[in-house]
Amino acid sequence: MSRVIVVTSGKGGVGKTTTSASFATGLAMKGHKTVVIDFDVGLRNLDLIMGCERRVVYDFVNVIHGEASLNQALIKDKNLENLFILPASQTRDKDALTKEGVAKVIEDLKTMGFEYIVCDSPAGIETGALMALYFADDALVVTNPEVSSVRDSDRILGILQAKSKRAEEGADPVKTFLVITRYNPKRVEDGEMLSIEDINDILHINLIGVTPESSDILQASNTGVPVILHMKESDVAQAYSDIVDRYLGKELPLRFTEYVKPSFLKKLFGG
Repeated sequence: MSRVIVVTSGKGGVGKTTTSASFATGLAMKGHKTVVIDFDVGLRNLDLIMGCERRVVYDFVNVIHGEASLNQALIKDKNLENLFILPASQTRDKDALTKEGVAKVIEDLKTMGFEYIVCDSPAGIETGALMALYFADDALVVTNPEVSSVRDSDRILGILQAKSKRAEEGADPVKTFLVITRYNPKRVEDGEMLSIEDINDILHINLIGVTPESSDILQASNTGVPVILHMKESDVAQAYSDIVDRYLGKELPLRFTEYVKPSFLKKLFGG
């Protein structure tokens, strides 16, 4: 049975597309047939992070408007056999997405045997974002450990509860999972960032993972390979791998969340 997963947040720049790319890649690495859809019509960044920008001929909007088939628009990932990307359009606006069109694309993807359909949502609560979350079975709510980001994520939780298809039909609610990105335990210790406990006190949803603040993400993005695949041994790649495992039902302790004070020798020698 297919699951539709939206990766969402209220605030821009919190790491939604990075999370979408690594989460979808992680599912595919586990052997699941996965597609990731870019809902950010007009901007389109997912194809850059996935390293397939030069392969885009047709896009999501072309399919919705009958200008191309789904098979023509889907791009097979370079590294994984069972991972596909459906890019957004750079030349249309967000109103080019229609509820009926998106519904048909998602149903067709299910018919094609995709186990997981990951929807990379744009920021805010405009048409693209609302379309991305409307059909969701599950939601990864991405937030940074700062007040404005957490507040905006709380707003998104309200919209998921009120404006999703599941809410309209009175079905079981969308399952929500919290992903905290760019977490720096030292800055939390110094009072510069919200702690995990602070964020949990505000949002009260299932914490599925914490990714550390890391320059590895930028390096991976610049090479066009999701960080979970590009730098498998890095802390941030392992954190995303843990998120995928937890989503699939594995119980794992959180990592990279505690500040370890440097020893005297490290301080002495600048380690």
